[in-house]
Amino acid sequence: MWMFVGLGNPGVSYGNNRHNIGFMAVDTIAARWSFPGFRQKFKGLFSEGALGGERVLLLKPQTFMNLSGESVASAARFYKIDPSRIFVFHDELDLQPGKVRVKTGGGNAGHNGLKSIDAHLGTPDYGRIRLGIGHPGDRDRVHGYVLSDFSKADEVWLRALLDALADHAPLLTQGKSNDFMTRVAESRTP
Repeated sequence: MWMFVGLGNPGVSYGNNRHNIGFMAVDTIAARWSFPGFRQKFKGLFSEGALGGERVLLLKPQTFMNLSGESVASAARFYKIDPSRIFVFHDELDLQPGKVRVKTGGGNAGHNGLKSIDAHLGTPDYGRIRLGIGHPGDRDRVHGYVLSDFSKADEVWLRALLDALADHAPLLTQGKSNDFMTRVAESRTP
């Protein structure tokens, strides 16, 4: 089994925040591939389905970003999912809006959700789907920026990105992370 984790903050008021792009990605994958409705468990919302012939657990931790690892570790233990079969979809300040990078392991670049997951899994060796949201230009503005909603102007690239992520998600379960990244980029090129 694989686990795709979307990072975000629970609650309607956070729904369209830049920090919630991970939730948006997982929701779009669930809709595209007809996963059943999300249920509550593991301090999160989860749904089980299939992608590319492989069983996949979709998880949206409901612990708030800084405690995401509690939910991820709980689900991973229950289903006996190795960190090498986990992909975390998260916002990335250091990438231009709409850009995507896939990597395994490495640092958390100050992302509190990733810090929590590292601590609770005991390893940083899981896949990260880094979803570019851009940087506000000043370090002091980062907190307000990630917790503010996407603008109307962002909606065009955001919808295209989410659709591309969902379209090509089965490549991740086939061990084709590089192909996934390439296909997402190509499908977004006008």
